[in-house]
Amino acid sequence: MPLNLKYIDPTYMIRAVPSNASDNVYCTLLAQSAVHGTMAGYTGFTCGLVHGRHTYIPFNRITEKQNKVVITDRMRARLLSSTNQPSFLRAKDIVEDKTDAGQ
Repeated sequence: MPLNLKYIDPTYMIRAVPSNASDNVYCTLLAQSAVHGTMAGYTGFTCGLVHGRHTYIPFNRITEKQNKVVITDRMRARLLSSTNQPSFLRAKDIVEDKTDAGQ
């Protein structure tokens, strides 16, 4: 059985600014978890934190439902601020989102 294993360095996907020590530790843990899962024979999974624990998450659990992100949420604003990402929001988007939330 041929094996084709590819490693994609996750460090460039975490933020839009240079990584800090915390990012490096987190990316190392993700990479190690992915390797351990693969070496254990698991397929069709990704690694991540669930309730503060490192877990293997099956792809079908990730794609089984769509998650809606509230674009005017304070948590999203914090994320954009900490990663130096632009928001791309227009005033029209904010008004529409508040109208949707009121229904």
